[in-house]
Amino acid sequence: MTRNVTFRIGGLHHVQISVPPGSEDECRRFWGDLLGMTEVRKPPALRARGGCWFRSGGLEVHLGVEADFAPARKAHPGILVHDLDALADRLTAHGREVTWNDDFPGYRRFHTADLLGNRLEFMEPTP
Repeated sequence: MTRNVTFRIGGLHHVQISVPPGSEDECRRFWGDLLGMTEVRKPPALRARGGCWFRSGGLEVHLGVEADFAPARKAHPGILVHDLDALADRLTAHGREVTWNDDFPGYRRFHTADLLGNRLEFMEPTP
């Protein structure tokens, strides 16, 4: 296959995760209080849609309202973390299940779910 492209992908700005209407408080408890991410004020044109946005490091997580919400149980973001063990300890101390998986060479990782049942993967490169 010939690749005649003049552009290159530069990185990931955000991931969007669906949430049900009226779940902003649960989102703030998980993404803000538990994970320590900073809430970002949504642009005025998007505020009326509901949901909320969070940022930490170079990643934003946009939690967007979906009327016929069903939690993502397979699709998920893979979020890089510094001190994966500390995050796992914090999540389990707050009643969240953490499932470790070593099937991804070069990384330690686990899966968990947000308060709404969406699957999340947190990972850290191995030395």
